[in-house]
Amino acid sequence: MPARRLAWGAVALGAVVIALDVVRRAGRVAELRSLELVSYAASALLSGSLWAALLVAGLGPGRGRHAARLLFVALAAALFGGQAYFHHNYAAYIDDAAARFGAAFSTSVLAQLRADGRHLAWTHARPALAAAALVGVVAARARVEAGVARRAWGVAAGALLVAVAVPWISSPRQAATPDVLLVHAVGSLARAKLGLAGGRQALPGEHSPEYIPAFVPRPSRPRNVLFVLTESVPRDLVCLAGEQACDKTPFSHRAAPRRIGFTGMRANDSTTAISVGVLFTGLSPTASRDAIHRAPMIWEIARAAGYDTGYFTSQDLRFGNSDMFIRNVPVSRRVSGAELDPNADLDLGAHDGLATAYALRELATMREPFLAVVHLSNTHFPYRIDEGDEPFQPAEFTKDPAKNDAFRRHFQNAVRAQDRTVGALIDGVRRAAYGDRTVILFTSDHGEAFREHGQLGHTLSVYDEEILVPAWIDAPAPLLTDDERASLEDARARQVFHTDVVPTLIDLLGATDAPEVARFVERLPGRSLLRPYTPYAAPLTNCSELWTCPFKSWGVMRGPRKLEARQWDQGFHCFDVVADPREQRDLGAAACGDLEAEARRVFGGHPGDAAR
Repeated sequence: MPARRLAWGAVALGAVVIALDVVRRAGRVAELRSLELVSYAASALLSGSLWAALLVAGLGPGRGRHAARLLFVALAAALFGGQAYFHHNYAAYIDDAAARFGAAFSTSVLAQLRADGRHLAWTHARPALAAAALVGVVAARARVEAGVARRAWGVAAGALLVAVAVPWISSPRQAATPDVLLVHAVGSLARAKLGLAGGRQALPGEHSPEYIPAFVPRPSRPRNVLFVLTESVPRDLVCLAGEQACDKTPFSHRAAPRRIGFTGMRANDSTTAISVGVLFTGLSPTASRDAIHRAPMIWEIARAAGYDTGYFTSQDLRFGNSDMFIRNVPVSRRVSGAELDPNADLDLGAHDGLATAYALRELATMREPFLAVVHLSNTHFPYRIDEGDEPFQPAEFTKDPAKNDAFRRHFQNAVRAQDRTVGALIDGVRRAAYGDRTVILFTSDHGEAFREHGQLGHTLSVYDEEILVPAWIDAPAPLLTDDERASLEDARARQVFHTDVVPTLIDLLGATDAPEVARFVERLPGRSLLRPYTPYAAPLTNCSELWTCPFKSWGVMRGPRKLEARQWDQGFHCFDVVADPREQRDLGAAACGDLEAEARRVFGGHPGDAAR
């Protein structure tokens, strides 16, 4: 086979790879500019060279042809199947950053893959079958001499080495074909494992807060504070007060019928580790790693104010260094998922019912006033359900895009199952001797996407499916002043943020105006919801110095206008989340006024410009 025919074969196969890619992400390929287009064309030629060379090597004499054919089919399954599966879930391909992120949580990744084994297998089987058919057709029509086959092996090896070594392949906008991107990602991961490249996952470290001297709080009313934090629950799957009937979350609805719900509460981020930093310190997700580790958490402020304190969680704190971050908080009562159930799933944690039952026993023994946190986890993938109570049907546990609605209903059943636990917790608190002296604040750390913008899960974007969360405050009437209740009522329909939660908790403790914490309160970007609310520009992100991410996404929001971008976008998008709650109509960055300038100031640019 002459070299010219091999070259034409490479061009033809490269064109096939481009066509397959364009079917999946035509819009993004069309948006590539200048050097990105050159990068993409070069990767397609590299891809075609690899596949053409392996096909030719499979036409030679001897046993080598069988190895080449097997490698052709196996690589097709791994590279195209792997990228198809990943893109189905995350609307992006695996690149070096994604590979390093996944490797940092290999136990969790493998558990998720096992849970979706059938869909995973079929996604890989399809390109394998197509590749085997192509090999069969070509092998039946052609043969080459041993020397040509040897040279083809050399071309294939060279293509793989170039794909691994060339740095431009892993651009933020993924300006390369999917197979070449994955080869490069595997090579990048191997270099990192061998200590030849950087890129370690940022994780929370040990919390060492600044000292707060003891002080006397002055709450408007004597009250305990119970902060209930859940996992991955989006706003639209939870009922808030004012609704007559509630099928979605009926148990909390019945247990706290007079709670004040906030329909516009948003997390400032889309991942637990960053949310925990925001919800426990009150700092912006853009704060430095050192600032987050040195800021007092709500427990330090409460303890300095003379409150008893507790932390009860079903989360497995071994995940992502969470135990190190929480280790030093000053609490008299605590428990974590690994203590409640040593055999619990790392992602799912122990059963939420174990954590709430433990919390109710301990709360009854705590000295008043107290501040306690109950941190739940069972709405994290793989989602715990009550098998006898699954009203949302048809439901199915699968990540198959064709069954996306059934998968979302499965998740909705898990939210309902957890709500049974939340309702029991509220009932237990209200029946207890301290119940009529306790304010309960509830929210979720972030939401969960079900491909509303192409992505599944969380830690991926700052679209509302990942950051618009349920939030409410339930307080017996005597525990709030008329002004406090009026401010909470005013905040019901406002766009408010997790950065407002700690200021609100500090206010509930009666510590806002204490000189001993003034310097800490002044650093907080948020506003207490117990006081008249002034809108501000709130940063939104899925990355921080506390937690890096596979794909960068960030923005800024003030009132109903929200500016956001993912790293593969050419510019920022602007949405009016009140008029367009599904965020489908981009108004153009100019419609968000100064928010683009604010985003560039806070984050240093567009996420697509960021260094990997």
